[in-house]
Parts: sequence; C-alpha cells; structure tokens
Amino acid sequence: MKHKKLAVVAVSGGLDSCVTAGIASEDYELAFAHFNYGQRTEKRELKAFNDIADFYNVKHRLVVSLEHLAQIGGSSLTDYSMDVTPADLENKEIPTSYVPFRNANILTACVSWAEVIGAEAIFIGAVFEDSSGYPDCRPDFFEAFEQVANRGTKPDTKIKIVTPIIQLSKAEIVKKGMEINAPLELTWSCYQSEDEACGTCDSCALRLRGFELAGQIDPIDYKIRPKY
Repeated sequence: MKHKKLAVVAVSGGLDSCVTAGIASEDYELAFAHFNYGQRTEKRELKAFNDIADFYNVKHRLVVSLEHLAQIGGSSLTDYSMDVTPADLENKEIPTSYVPFRNANILTACVSWAEVIGAEAIFIGAVFEDSSGYPDCRPDFFEAFEQVANRGTKPDTKIKIVTPIIQLSKAEIVKKGMEINAPLELTWSCYQSEDEACGTCDSCALRLRGFELAGQIDPIDYKIRPKY
C-alpha cells in the first residue's frame, strides 16, 4: 500500500472542521492542530477536538495557545464585557463574534508545524457563504496566505492551503459529512455554552438551519431548538 502524504488539519471541534478532516483523510495521513485563545467554550471545543482525533486515529496532535487574542479582545468570543449577540442570519455586517485576524494566527502556526513535520498541505474548514461577515474567510485571503507561506519557508518546502468546503452551504456541508461518515455527533459549534448548545447564537443558528435544510436532525443536545 502506498504511504499517504501528511497534511495538517486545523480542527476547532466544530462541524466544518470535522467534515474538512474527513475529506482530508481520504488522501492524507492526518496531523490535527487545535487552538485555545480564551474563547468562551474553550474546554468543550478541546474535548470535541480530541474526540474527533480519536475517531480518525490521529497520532500527530498539537494544541496551541493563542492567548494573545483574548488579551487583544475585540470579539464577544473572548471579551466577557461584550454580549454574544442573538442570531441574525440576515445580518450583512461583521458580527461581534469575529476574532480579529484569527485565521492568520491559526495558519501561521500550522505552517510552522507543517514545515517541521514535512506536511504538504494544510486543511482549514473556512466557509465563505455562511461566514461572509468574516473577512478572513474569503477565498482570496487563503490564496494570498499560501503565497506568503511558500515565500517565508525553506526553498524545498511546498505547502498547499486547502479549503475544501469554502463554497458549500451549511446544508451541503451536513450532507457531505454524512456521505463520508464524519462523526458529526462528536462536534461542538456553540459560541457560549459548554453543556448544551444554546440554540440562539449565530453558530448554533447556522448549524441548525443547515441540518433542517439537509432534511436531517442535528445529533447534539440543545437547550432550545428554534426553527431557522
């Protein structure tokens, strides 16, 4: 059997990163990277990360502290003086949950690790349509960052940044996850609760609507399950 190439996957523990990991597993041996940055659901996300890593039998795991993002603030995910705003799926403004330049911080650490362990690709579960308010979820951002990574690493280092679900809707992501048997029941997406998902934040709303439009029932527990 031909040995698989190695890929770093940024895994938050959420639905999108889980499906992205499942897609990456088809062609690569996996190395999972997770990031703690003082987010409200940090412990629960870390559990989801390890549960998903166990499911895929991932031996290479890296947990990184980006605590400076909490110190910088500017996001309701890290600044407890700001409220996590209720879901508004029609909002076209940048939401309060945006963590300034978070994906660049995540990708920088992933590139460093990828260069050391010889990974040829970095997968990240960014979604453009559902997260259009986040400027660091745009396709051209990742294209530009790939160029930066390859200019700033050793000459023999060639790293692709892969965003396999970036053009999918949440419903399409749910369907893809089920198609490839990704462990969606192990994921966590809620922005503000660690026991039962709140059902009212933007992330819960996008997820619930995605399952509804896919004709499926979300397998995790919610405090309330509004219809979106």
